[in-house]
Amino acid sequence: MENKRIIQVEEKVPFKMLVPLSIQHMFAMFGASVLVPFVFGINPAVVLFMNGIGTLLFILITKGRAPAYLGSSFAFLAPAGVVISKWGYEYALGGFVVVGFLGCILAVLIYKFGSDWIDVVLPPAAMGPVVALIGLELAGTAASNAGLTDEVIDVRNVIVFLVTLLVAVLGSVLFRGFLSVIPILIAIIAGYIAALACGIVDFSEVAAAPIFSIPNFSVPKFKWEAIVIIIPVLLVITSEHIGHQIVTSKIVGRDLLKDPGLHRSLFADNFSSMLSGLIGSVPTTTYGENIGVMAMTKVYSVYVIGGAAVLSIICSFIGKMTTLINTIPGPVIGGISFLLYGMIGTSGIRILVESQVDYNKSRNMAMTSVIFVVGLSGITVQFGSIQLSGMVLACVVGMLMGLMFYIFDRLNLTNDRDD
Repeated sequence: MENKRIIQVEEKVPFKMLVPLSIQHMFAMFGASVLVPFVFGINPAVVLFMNGIGTLLFILITKGRAPAYLGSSFAFLAPAGVVISKWGYEYALGGFVVVGFLGCILAVLIYKFGSDWIDVVLPPAAMGPVVALIGLELAGTAASNAGLTDEVIDVRNVIVFLVTLLVAVLGSVLFRGFLSVIPILIAIIAGYIAALACGIVDFSEVAAAPIFSIPNFSVPKFKWEAIVIIIPVLLVITSEHIGHQIVTSKIVGRDLLKDPGLHRSLFADNFSSMLSGLIGSVPTTTYGENIGVMAMTKVYSVYVIGGAAVLSIICSFIGKMTTLINTIPGPVIGGISFLLYGMIGTSGIRILVESQVDYNKSRNMAMTSVIFVVGLSGITVQFGSIQLSGMVLACVVGMLMGLMFYIFDRLNLTNDRDD
């Protein structure tokens, strides 16, 4: 295989390549995806099961034209936490179902009225920084996972982190042939070996875990007060979804908002979340970690993503396997995340460059500047139990600015409008 040859979305991959490439994607999402069920206090097995099912549904609904892995959504943590503390997890599930259903309705509306409005409310000068913020705002999470922000830094964590990051970086530059498309997997293995050598891997839970187990399915309960608390998250996940689809479009060289269409991908994303709530899992979302893997490896095949989904489903029924994967220490996940999140940030800058954004225009300079500062400043806007901050708040601000400038153009009030 030619070094760094692009494997396109619909391209099939030989089985001997498919397995390691799929394992690489599964490992990339695992650390973040199982964190959400841990916060909610539920067994991650049902989440791994639904991540796999949701991803396969996403591929089916988008006709295999949009490579994306669906993992656990962090957007629901705050409002769901409030609902769980007041009424219990079952009522949070009810909220997940309703938000997913409303997201499907929104997708139908987009199908009917189109998505051209995105170019109006999020022109390249706004979309570039919004996409960049998807990766940049996660930089602190990567450092925290690696143990680099602890009050007392453990030198063992630093060693494992550096080994993982260096293997990933050097592998992406130096590896040739098939190895050049699995640098993330090799880096995870190298980091895990380093963690074993440093003595920071605990196998006690693996020994106690059953060989086979059934995911802990449960059913939702519905309460109007709980639903109202969770519904505003729809704005967050819609903004996040659009951003992910745009950055993926840039990576694979296709406009996924047009083909298969935003309506299909948004419907698939929300349908998966609705189904998750119905069986006791957490809402799903397209995962930035896996977008980063595609950006690095140039492998965009939905067959690889589908393979990772199947592996996730299998793992959900193997107790020891799920627990073993969960022993991957934070510094390994942090080392990988450092590179993957940076790749997403770079993709946002790439939008600005490839769109040839003219910063001699005051509007472009103002939009990009304000969006970056809003996203990185730590500002939080509170609406009831919902907090808007980071990329989501920046996206909302960018959309408002884009709409404002559009209105000014229509009224012939701007001084930099193209004739």
